[in-house]
Amino acid sequence: MNCVGHIHHGLWKHPRDNSVDYHKPAYWTELAQLLERGLFDAVFLADIVGVYDVLGGGIEVTAREAVQLPVNDPTYVVPIMAQATRHLGFGVTANLTYEHPYLFARRMATLDHLTSGRVGWNIVTGYLDSAARAVGLKQQFDHDDRYDRGDDFLDAFYKLLEGSWEDGAVLADRERGVYADPARIHRVWHEGPYYKVDGVYNLTAPSPQRTPVLFQAGASQRGNRFAARHAECVFTGAPDRAGLARIVANIRALAVEAGRRADDVKVFSSLSVIVDRSAAAARDKYEDYRRYASAEGALAHMVSGTGVDLERFGLDEEITDAKLEALYPDRLRRVGEARAGRFPPGTTRRQLLAARPFGSQQQPLVGTPSQVADEIARLVEETGVDGFNLTRTVAPESYRDFIELVIPELQQRGLYKTAYEEGTLREKLFGAGQAHLPARHHGASHRSWQRSAA
Repeated sequence: MNCVGHIHHGLWKHPRDNSVDYHKPAYWTELAQLLERGLFDAVFLADIVGVYDVLGGGIEVTAREAVQLPVNDPTYVVPIMAQATRHLGFGVTANLTYEHPYLFARRMATLDHLTSGRVGWNIVTGYLDSAARAVGLKQQFDHDDRYDRGDDFLDAFYKLLEGSWEDGAVLADRERGVYADPARIHRVWHEGPYYKVDGVYNLTAPSPQRTPVLFQAGASQRGNRFAARHAECVFTGAPDRAGLARIVANIRALAVEAGRRADDVKVFSSLSVIVDRSAAAARDKYEDYRRYASAEGALAHMVSGTGVDLERFGLDEEITDAKLEALYPDRLRRVGEARAGRFPPGTTRRQLLAARPFGSQQQPLVGTPSQVADEIARLVEETGVDGFNLTRTVAPESYRDFIELVIPELQQRGLYKTAYEEGTLREKLFGAGQAHLPARHHGASHRSWQRSAA
């Protein structure tokens, strides 16, 4: 994330962490070159457009602990990293609720051009009331309504990127003095329930991928249906392997129901790793890191997703459904099934803090290279996930440790590539010759010029 503190809050304070340099170009170029040396497929850039201001009714904890505040726009660091690398992909988070398809399509096509087809878009619809207020709304739209808006946004987005300029529209013919064939550039009309594009041509010529690789991370069943229709890569997570396996199977089944193949969607689980050459050294490293972690920062992050200010409860006061409904009846209805704000019986604020000793609800995998590789192999075998979103702890040390210690172990087992394939990000993920959305993807149905030619 283009900020100081991302997932494991408080670790920016560690003396070997360089996250406070996030606003310097060298931070990003050095990170990109490190990840490319490790043959990572992509660097994923998260983002929010609001602020975590629920805990305590303000930003005291958020600002003190740098809980994704301050946060800069993720798109602007992509060309910097692309210039310093050849293969690394870039997943960029953008909240469609506060964008318009016409200008956003131009922005993503521009990034795809500047990266030679290495960009992806992580589609989010938002979950912070503070973001809605920042753009003049009273509060964010209801949970399912945000996904309905997303479906409409993407239909217009596909029409612009897939349906306006034909393949071969760009001639660049100096002798004839013809750069583009106007007969192969088509107006886009879209009038949906939320967005309108009134007879315009897309501003950019087709980029190497046309549509960026589409990422999504919705956890609700409505979010999973949205992913089944649009996403090519899905980020997910679960407290145990059985739960993760159910999520993976559900996403793939929904994709098939949407007319796609089960393997059209790559599923990635989040993973944090602390590794060293011996188990004792890895545990020592974990304890060293943990001294800087902020459980309170993690709580400030969590409660902004539910809208429940847990400081209204005593440390040992049970957080019950009845108390929540009395305090936040409308809020709990609006956040939807994915973030219902409910807590297991007996939950207290003290317990929630104790469950976040590493500055996040996500606990790291701690061990030797062999132990880490064993766990990764088991996760893939038992859940069916395609890969992992490796979260940073102490940066760049955590990436370097993984690259130098874990990747060689995975390569020896045949579980990790030994070189990059050529091509776009989509081709690296799905195979050579698959630079564009496949014909069975919903977005491909908007290539009206292709149907006319047929």
